[in-house]
Amino acid sequence: MSIRHTDRLADIGASASVGSVADSYDNAMAEALNGTFKAELIEMQGPWRDVDQVERAIFQWVTWYNEERLHSALDYIPPAEYERDWWRQQEATPQSA
Repeated sequence: MSIRHTDRLADIGASASVGSVADSYDNAMAEALNGTFKAELIEMQGPWRDVDQVERAIFQWVTWYNEERLHSALDYIPPAEYERDWWRQQEATPQSA
């Protein structure tokens, strides 16, 4: 799989990574999200009947994750609400020229 991925990146002229070899820093956030996704959705809510059921569940989980979940780094405010409040604050704050 890795060889095919590398070949595909070369075909389209993309770089595989800008990180140093054998460090996990460039992929740590993606790996954490993938682990959360697998644990909370795929493993906990399966078994799955078919691909359509999985696709619907993924869409619902991603919507929940991005919009509704309580996030500890945001004082337990859902991400969508936090972003909405941030934009309101930006509009209310006078900007200097």
